[in-house]
Amino acid sequence: MDMNEAYLSKTKDTAKNEKQKFMVRTYGWMGLALLISAVSAFFTVSNSALLKLLFSNGAMGFFVLAIVEIGLVIWLSSAIRKISVGAAAIAFIVYAVINGATLSSIFFVYQLGSIMNVFIVAALMFCGMAVYGALTKQNLASAGRYLIMILWGVLIASLLNIFFKSSKLDWLISLVSVVLFAGLTAYDSQRIYNAAGYASDSEVCKKAAIFGALQLYLDFINIFLSLLRLFGKRR
Repeated sequence: MDMNEAYLSKTKDTAKNEKQKFMVRTYGWMGLALLISAVSAFFTVSNSALLKLLFSNGAMGFFVLAIVEIGLVIWLSSAIRKISVGAAAIAFIVYAVINGATLSSIFFVYQLGSIMNVFIVAALMFCGMAVYGALTKQNLASAGRYLIMILWGVLIASLLNIFFKSSKLDWLISLVSVVLFAGLTAYDSQRIYNAAGYASDSEVCKKAAIFGALQLYLDFINIFLSLLRLFGKRR
């Protein structure tokens, strides 16, 4: 092997290692966020003072946290290029804690066994779509544009149903959401996998891994909640 071949081989090995590190970092952040949310949810549901703070006075505390959640996602999405890796990590962790606290409400609506079963189904669906998105040769970019359009439609329909309170519309929104976020999981996974090909140990890539983890986290949570509304056994 001459010097040029040795250099090219070393370069390929370095690129492969950086790609693996990026993927591990991204899914590691996502897994950590899910764990934090689970701990936060169980801690909230077992703490009477927190429950009173969240769900008294017309669940005012719950709605305040929900607004903070949305604000954090919007801020992190817009500021990810400007802030440090540490700030991005803290924001993501705080979001996971807050989301866990708001998710604690599902324990008052659904049976624990049903929650666990749906979680497993959601995890399997998410993993399947993530693998498909990463390995498929089909370009999902065009599908992603349509999925974003559908997402806006689901958001608008969900807001309208706050006033209409239609169980049929809620069922339809949940059904569409399962398909939508399964598709978004594949789309986001492909984008992350492709981005990993240009990964390095830079701050930019470390922040990209955190932001990618946030997108995957949101995909999974929405699949889980949509399946729970469709198939969860109520108390």
